Amino acid sequence: MTSIPIQNIYYLLCYAWDKLTERDLVSVESIPSTDLVNLFARVLINGTRMLLKCGLDRGYEHQEEWTTQLRGRIDFAEVACGRTHISGKLPCQFDEMTHNVLHNRILKSTIALLINTNGIDRENADILSGLLRHLADIEPVKLNGHIFNEVRLNRNNRFYEFLICVCEIVYRNLLVSENTGKHTFREFVQDEDQMPHVFEAFIRNFYRIHAKDRYKKIGRERIYWQLKPLKEGSAGWLPKMETDVTLTSNNRKVIVECKYTADIFQHHFDNESFRSKHMYQVFSYIRNLPPAIFEEYQDVSVFLLYPTVTREHSHWFTDPSGCHVGIHTINLAQSWTQIHDDLLALV
Repeated sequence: MTSIPIQNIYYLLCYAWDKLTERDLVSVESIPSTDLVNLFARVLINGTRMLLKCGLDRGYEHQEEWTTQLRGRIDFAEVACGRTHISGKLPCQFDEMTHNVLHNRILKSTIALLINTNGIDRENADILSGLLRHLADIEPVKLNGHIFNEVRLNRNNRFYEFLICVCEIVYRNLLVSENTGKHTFREFVQDEDQMPHVFEAFIRNFYRIHAKDRYKKIGRERIYWQLKPLKEGSAGWLPKMETDVTLTSNNRKVIVECKYTADIFQHHFDNESFRSKHMYQVFSYIRNLPPAIFEEYQDVSVFLLYPTVTREHSHWFTDPSGCHVGIHTINLAQSWTQIHDDLLALV
């Protein structure tokens, strides 16, 4: 998947994060980036400049201080220790309005990481260094996999959600070089741990936004096993079956199963065939759909959707129940307009 254009990767991520408005606020059409590290650097540059122009977000931070002037409330547990007669000060606890909130600290720490990353353009590194000077009163924070979930935002500072998403993907894909101590940004589009979730969220949000005039309900849907347990409690051991995307109109139901893999085929000697595991999953959906669905809807379709940058495939079949079964690819190397049209044509 390394041939996916930079702009398409960016748009794909914005759909997956459900941040299309913010995508337009940070324009990438004119960015001459040839790799992801410089793309994300420009996004953080543009986004941070907007924050500085509008004013960095502030919040209350809990403080504890020994002081001669009463402030906030007295910590009587500390007073009981008997140190006040020695210092002449009281232990006070209070909340102070500050820029040193977690989302600002994450932003500053990510900018510092990018400056020290291999492959970043000198111009971008210089601009990021200048932005750090504007964030001088904000303390950096040690980034880890959990800290991004601790950020608490509201509708007045929602633009930070977009930048925190960028910060998280930068952090999760930076590797430290043992030789130089600098970071290297890995090509995460080849990562079959991260990208299946991104691809699935992209497809689901794309249809939710652009197919809402055709379908009354778009989202994930639970499919229940059409099995009758012979013993009490057995049903609880059955695995949960949930679609990636289900689109429902008055007379049509379409189930999309997203698969992010470099090759849609399995190979045996010189023969290629569709992946058995994926086909079996599709037929598990079909077999466990309630019979009433085929009476309620004129068209019931289930199809596998794969990304590609080379060979394109589109195959439809029908099964004895009348359900349409498909295997399709979406070419992520083409223009975004064509990606948009091809995805809508599938449903």
